[in-house]
Amino acid sequence: MPFNHQRYQATAPINLPDRQWPNKTIEQAPVWCSVDLRDGNQALANPMSVEQKKRFWSLLMDLGFKQIEVGFPSASQPDYDFVRWLIEADQIPDDVTIQVLVQARQDLIARTYQALEGADKAIVHVYNSTSPVQRNKVFHQDKAGIIAIAQQGARWVKEYAEQYPNTQWTFQYSPESFSSTEVEFATEVCNAVIDEWQPEHGQAVIINLPATIECASPNVFADQVEWFCRHVHQRSFISVSLHTHNDRGCAVAAAELAVMAGADRVEGTLLGNGERTGNMDIITMAMNLYSQGVDPKLDLSAADHIITVVTETTDIPIHPRHPWFGELVYTAFSGSHQDAIRKCLAVQKDDEIWDVAYLPINPQDLGREYESVIRVNSQSGKGGAAYWVEQDLGVTLPRWLQQDFAARVQKLSEVSGKELSAEQLVADFKQHYFGHVELLESQCQQQGEHIQLHLCATLELQQQSQEIRLMGRGSGSLDALLDGLADYETSNIEILQYDECRLPDDKIQDSQAAISMVQVRIDGRPFCACGRSNDILQSGLKAVLNAYEYYKNQANKKQNSKVAATLTE
Repeated sequence: MPFNHQRYQATAPINLPDRQWPNKTIEQAPVWCSVDLRDGNQALANPMSVEQKKRFWSLLMDLGFKQIEVGFPSASQPDYDFVRWLIEADQIPDDVTIQVLVQARQDLIARTYQALEGADKAIVHVYNSTSPVQRNKVFHQDKAGIIAIAQQGARWVKEYAEQYPNTQWTFQYSPESFSSTEVEFATEVCNAVIDEWQPEHGQAVIINLPATIECASPNVFADQVEWFCRHVHQRSFISVSLHTHNDRGCAVAAAELAVMAGADRVEGTLLGNGERTGNMDIITMAMNLYSQGVDPKLDLSAADHIITVVTETTDIPIHPRHPWFGELVYTAFSGSHQDAIRKCLAVQKDDEIWDVAYLPINPQDLGREYESVIRVNSQSGKGGAAYWVEQDLGVTLPRWLQQDFAARVQKLSEVSGKELSAEQLVADFKQHYFGHVELLESQCQQQGEHIQLHLCATLELQQQSQEIRLMGRGSGSLDALLDGLADYETSNIEILQYDECRLPDDKIQDSQAAISMVQVRIDGRPFCACGRSNDILQSGLKAVLNAYEYYKNQANKKQNSKVAATLTE
């Protein structure tokens, strides 16, 4: 069978019955180390040029990173040149430490220190592979041979550092493929390195634990890290770091659980770029902390700028559903979601704890506007369709009008088969509900307990302008209009719903400061319409006339269809 699960075996669990990490929570951000310029860069089809690295470096400075792996200068001339530019052009702030990677080989370590000459402080990151498959099939070394490689690399790192006493050095060691190595042996190798470096005497040391291949569920990795933290030498003098990959899609979860298990530091990339399925996405993990009220110690507020720089320098697009930063993350197509978001936003206050349905954070924190939240297609409900109209007009549509417009929008989107833009929705609403009525004259006179209305207006009937004159009496102006229409039109007309409001100052157009919304029943059928004027009374009259105009045009279309059918027969 080409798809045969029996050729694989499960990763052995760690014997840790008294594990403590499940009861822990993350209360502060770990130390972040961006590896975009090294690990992320080596995974690109077209690695960054020095100029592109400079642009990315500037972004990392803006975000607030304090530790950055900038390259593999002993293996790449562009990396070497970039490190020299950082140092010679004085581009490294006092509170930022650069990190470089090197294999446990003397010639490469020597060139690495040459690249770093003149740096105020730097991290030299040395590594060698420790997993059984690497030992047995790649290096053909037993455990003792692997330990010897690690120890010798550690000695060379220390010896060459002594030749550059003006730099504050931090030594970092990675047992590559830690997650695939027997945890007892990985710890033994790290202990041998720690004994060479003697951090208890003041040498800064980082032990980095890579999930070079993510081969088990995040809880297993957390168990490995907790076991390691319990058994590693001089734990209080070293920083335990993580470098998780995303082969199982759980790099962020593995890093979070491993921090709960005792790790102090996390390496990763922006938006998760890296070998195979990628590195741990620092943005996702940092935003996860942010959404829980924990300061991530990074400024991710300019999301679109971050996306632009990362995608343009890596030539890798961001998925629209990417956690936190994706284009569609803060959108809602579902009608029930849209309705809940609208209602929550209406009562959410700036000085209160954020509590909005379907939005775990305020999109404005990332430079996004609420306009990106509501998207409308055939699956959307009345809330989404109404949202854009309300934003344009500056009014809240009554529920009955929302429902009427939502039904209309659903038909439009089903016909197009596509999402409807805000511009399309607003334009359709105005054309359909505001009609074409022009009020030429309206006079109201009090006669005893009644109002007498004289009205002259033009309506667009059968695509032709037609003038009508009405006179009616009633308890109010709208009642008088219905009385006048009853004399003019044989159909029975009554008002079912009516709302009116004054517009906010920034929404007033051509002195038209009032809007009325009406639902009338004509011949047993409901018709909704709106009217806009500089006067509340006139906006109400126009709304009723717009509804009547719509009714007449619908009736004419129906009559024309009957005539056409008769002629065809």
